[in-house]
Amino acid sequence: MKYDERLAQSLVVSDRPSVVRFYGWNPPAISLGWHQDIGEIDLKKCAEAGIDVVRRPTGGRAILHSDEVTYSVVTVASRKSILSVYQEVSEALVSGLRVLGADVALEKSQPHFPTLYRSSSAVACFASAARYEIHIAGRKLVGSAQRRYARGNGEEVVLQHGSILLGPDHIRMVDFLKALDDHERQELKYELQGKTIDLASALGRRVKRDEV
Repeated sequence: MKYDERLAQSLVVSDRPSVVRFYGWNPPAISLGWHQDIGEIDLKKCAEAGIDVVRRPTGGRAILHSDEVTYSVVTVASRKSILSVYQEVSEALVSGLRVLGADVALEKSQPHFPTLYRSSSAVACFASAARYEIHIAGRKLVGSAQRRYARGNGEEVVLQHGSILLGPDHIRMVDFLKALDDHERQELKYELQGKTIDLASALGRRVKRDEV
């Protein structure tokens, strides 16, 4: 993700081409949104489980990068709005996911984030869906976040990250959140199970990272 940030910063001062990247994580890691409080994460539990904790340059909430594919897009916004770029990237991802046989669609609604972030469940990215994020029958499959960097000519460079779920391991994110008792932890797991879906569950087969 630091490399993604460097690509974005280099595009601020040059006319290099846009870049799309896909990668995985070893060992697994939790990435925090740019402004997220690291105090929301139990670092001792993460260390005991062999899970790294990093801060990504994009916004959004915490994601467990384990059984998933991370994508990044670095491009010039050409004065397009945040939602417009979200839509374009998501439509491209939808085209690819449909090749795999996934019956994906784009989220149409937009939550009120100041209210949403006051809830304990909002610590985890996949607890909510924003407009143009990708779902299957209302259950979120891809979570994305964006950041912009100003160019001298008035344009902006966009860095967008996203996580495409291959299996259900993202639910374990709940185990590493602070300020939850056992009952709240179990309730949040049920909530995430109901609000999210992974490619293996959707397609009824194990989907390898290289295929995605």
